Amino acid sequence: MIPLQTDRPLAFFDIESTGTNVRSDRIIDLAIVKLLANGQREEHTFRVNPERPIPAEASAVHGIYDQDVKDSPTFKQLAAKVAQVFEGCDLGGYNILRFDIPMLCEEFTRAGVTFIVEGRRVVDPQRIFHQREPRDLTAALNFYCGEMHLGAHGALDDVVATIQVLEGQYKKYSDLPKDINALNDYCNPRDPTWADASGKLKWVAGELTINFGSKQGAKLRDLAQKDPGYLRWILDKNFPRDTTEIVGNALKGKYPTPPAAGSNP
Repeated sequence: MIPLQTDRPLAFFDIESTGTNVRSDRIIDLAIVKLLANGQREEHTFRVNPERPIPAEASAVHGIYDQDVKDSPTFKQLAAKVAQVFEGCDLGGYNILRFDIPMLCEEFTRAGVTFIVEGRRVVDPQRIFHQREPRDLTAALNFYCGEMHLGAHGALDDVVATIQVLEGQYKKYSDLPKDINALNDYCNPRDPTWADASGKLKWVAGELTINFGSKQGAKLRDLAQKDPGYLRWILDKNFPRDTTEIVGNALKGKYPTPPAAGSNP
């Protein structure tokens, strides 16, 4: 059992996909294990037709081929049911902040189904692991649980392994937060100056600025007027949706409200 104090279900999930580009690749396998407040678990698995060929290099990783998904429903056909499984849940998973959550949001957006991440607390054992013992999921399972991850890169096997890792982490680290809000802050720290979830855009003295690459420190407002091509480049690349929404609005002359005075340096 995970000694985590929470007030709503925690849905651990894992995605297998046609590739690692969250904007252009597609989900082909989705597994969700809901940990309920009464200690029970619910397992949900979805095999998805990505409506495109699965690259050989992707199949070599997860073992799912075109013939395995040819008769499966598309994500659009499954979206309402998947959203219902996630309804009222916080989110958990291994590396979900960087990959699984952004990809899931992209799929829901294409399907025309509203899926709001804001307000959901996030538990990512990878963040705990990398702060304590930087390695991958297979090594984590061996380190914390003394087991080999024989089902690596099968969505359901990865979800179950992730839950086992979190259980092992609680056994090993007595100071690991047991309150879901505190664990969310531990797994998902957010700089208050960031304007987007990944920190690509940053508030500086009430102005939105670029926080990466050769244009780091440049004001978004100035770029929209003097170098709009750079902002269009961001829109064409594999940046998270919340980043591209802010950049796209900047090209239209629309900007978010700056944070309250005193809330950032």
